[in-house]
Amino acid sequence: MIARIFFAAIALVFAVPAAAEPVASVTSPGAIVSVSVEVDGDGRALYSVARKGTPILAPSRLGFLFTDARKIERGLHYISQSVRDEDGSWTQPWGEWQTIRNHFRELRVRFAESGQQARQFDVVFRVYDDGVGFRYEFPDQSNLQQANIADELTEFAFAQDGTAWWKPAFLWNREEYLYNKTPLSAVGTADTPVTIKLADGTHVALHEAALVDYSGMAVSRTEGTTLRATLTPGAGKPKVTKTGAWLTPWRTLIIADDAPGLYVSHLMLNLNAPNKLGDVSWFKPGKFVGVWWNMIKGDWSWARGPKHGATNAHVKQYIDFAAANGIPNVLVEGWNVGWDGDWFGNGNEMDFAQPTADFDADMLAVYGKARGVRLIGHHETGGAASHYEDQFDRAFKFAADHGEMVVKTGYVTDAAQIERVDADGTRLREWHEGQWMANHHVHVLEAAARYHVAIDSHEPIKGTGLQRTYPNWVAREGSRGMEYNAWGGKNPPEHEANLVFTRMLEGPMDFTPGILSLKGQNDSDILSTIAKQLALYVVLYSPVVMAADTPENYAKYPGPFQFIRDVPTDWVDTRVLNGEVGDYATIARRARGSDDWFLGSITDENARTLDITLDFLLPGTTYVAQIYRDGLDADYRTVARHSIAIETHKVRQGDRLSLVLAPGGGEAIRFVASGKGQ
Repeated sequence: MIARIFFAAIALVFAVPAAAEPVASVTSPGAIVSVSVEVDGDGRALYSVARKGTPILAPSRLGFLFTDARKIERGLHYISQSVRDEDGSWTQPWGEWQTIRNHFRELRVRFAESGQQARQFDVVFRVYDDGVGFRYEFPDQSNLQQANIADELTEFAFAQDGTAWWKPAFLWNREEYLYNKTPLSAVGTADTPVTIKLADGTHVALHEAALVDYSGMAVSRTEGTTLRATLTPGAGKPKVTKTGAWLTPWRTLIIADDAPGLYVSHLMLNLNAPNKLGDVSWFKPGKFVGVWWNMIKGDWSWARGPKHGATNAHVKQYIDFAAANGIPNVLVEGWNVGWDGDWFGNGNEMDFAQPTADFDADMLAVYGKARGVRLIGHHETGGAASHYEDQFDRAFKFAADHGEMVVKTGYVTDAAQIERVDADGTRLREWHEGQWMANHHVHVLEAAARYHVAIDSHEPIKGTGLQRTYPNWVAREGSRGMEYNAWGGKNPPEHEANLVFTRMLEGPMDFTPGILSLKGQNDSDILSTIAKQLALYVVLYSPVVMAADTPENYAKYPGPFQFIRDVPTDWVDTRVLNGEVGDYATIARRARGSDDWFLGSITDENARTLDITLDFLLPGTTYVAQIYRDGLDADYRTVARHSIAIETHKVRQGDRLSLVLAPGGGEAIRFVASGKGQ
């Protein structure tokens, strides 16, 4: 009996790994965020993250699974480290801020396996005062000439539980799902960004930056509050294939005291490579109207026939409306051959240089140009991505020849149903966020840039800050937009307040706001007030933003429509004045090239009063505040959803305002510097 106890104790000792050995650490320039790296007794590399001394991530494992080689996880040893600092700034050609500071401390740690066939790699951490990004970098090495990656073993072991806002990953409808609000310890398989409010109130956004030639990352909960990277599948067995020297996207954690702190971080942009396109001054931010909402509602059709929307008469009407209201662009969908029949997931008949007989592209381009209005093209692939690539030059030349500065692309098909055709004729099916599609989107941007065309992609791959590297990637969809309000199962009032601190952390979103009629299909009610529709122009950023309702409906609401006419789409500065994920948000932005400011405030289904201080206004300047607020009886649940009060007041820096938001409501304000706009 004693012998059995003795040997059991010996076995237990050998089963417990030796304590982890710290090997490297780094602290952000302002000593706010820190990263520690260690190797445990089994030779696992782990990292941890703290903020102001409080753990954010407990020791979290690193590593890879391969389809044709042993995994990289255990048996690692530390080789070397280096640290460097960088502090500089760069200017955005368009954006929410004109100048971005990039201030970080970088730690590079090299690991290697033991043995003659040892593989080695670096983990590179860039630590900012508002978060951290890290990635793997593999040198060219004879024993890993081709890496066929089955998955990553990257962990995010959160040190506390909390509340998480997340969308499910790998379901049929791509990224177009409502957000779940659950304990962190109840997250399933989630697309990123995942936004988390930890138990102590600290806010964290988990995402990735610079997704290039790699598969998009989702996360799955393993146990407790630990999430692990889960890569998007590809058409073949490996999720990612790399050769020679290679690196991963940055895995990112934005860390802040509150939700507004997440939004104002520049970490995502800073982790991307600088502009590769050179001068993009040919792109001009601006609003657009479009032959679109009537099709979304089912009144017009994309296909040819008696309900066809993209006719000369309809497009001329929209051009005239745009010209009369200072709106520089008109989107037209369904203008080209290929829409007839079943195109969903079957876009091989789409021809992006062949208009239908009732759409005279040459005439309409000339007609628009004479009125100062450009057309926005539309390339709906129906998921036939290789078929689209075969047309790049003729498609973008056609767009450029017809004055189209922006093209909206689409990939309408179920997840995992993108059609890929290889050079030998092999047909495969890819995911929207797999490695092949990550490369496809870069090919689109490069081809479009050759013709001075910018891209607004729908059914896209997620945003990871690549608009810095490719500044002709000006917008994307990537979540449930306004179109869901045309149909059954509408977006609930909290949806936009969720988007601000989740989806909008990816970058610009083409949400298509401004439905002042507040009516969808079959005269159904949209769950919003009219003032909230105006506020969305400030709250949900895009350099190309739609006035999505019809000219007839805007004619019914000339007062509110004035704000849509006035609001710009390019900014020099942005302030998030308040906000809670899924509840409310107030954002103020200063127009580029102007002293004018614009403010938008939105709420969920709850009425609330938000007090703000106008400390962002220029000192010594009197402003006229043109206020568009919910009427006293406004309520998204009643016919009073259209109740709105429009008034003006003089204000100065430091004044206080109370924003009284109705259920499902909002408020929009234009602050006009003295002597302007009166």
